Amino acid sequence: MDPISATPAAVEAIERLREKHGSIVFHQSGGCCDGSAAMCLTEAELPPGPNDVVLGMIADAPFVIDAEQYERWGRPNFEIDVAPGAAESFSLEGSDGVHFISRAPTTANDEENQP
Repeated sequence: MDPISATPAAVEAIERLREKHGSIVFHQSGGCCDGSAAMCLTEAELPPGPNDVVLGMIADAPFVIDAEQYERWGRPNFEIDVAPGAAESFSLEGSDGVHFISRAPTTANDEENQP
């Protein structure tokens, strides 16, 4: 299993955001902003830090997480989804009235196991 994946609905939202904003990046929050949601920002807004690791790409957008946090959480695989309603963060998708959700399923049937 890839360490990062996205639902078809999330891919559509990502493609719309890229059309509006250009290059974007996902940064997995550790709880400081909107819980543990993945935040979507332009690449210029949040460049990767020295302790960040790129887990992979979702719809041609890098998915970044703090390396220590990733290890502390047990190296989960993430699935990014989208849900109605703006989040309480500064993530780009809020202006479209939706928010991204990070899931870390441990089995095919475990949809709500979030970090």
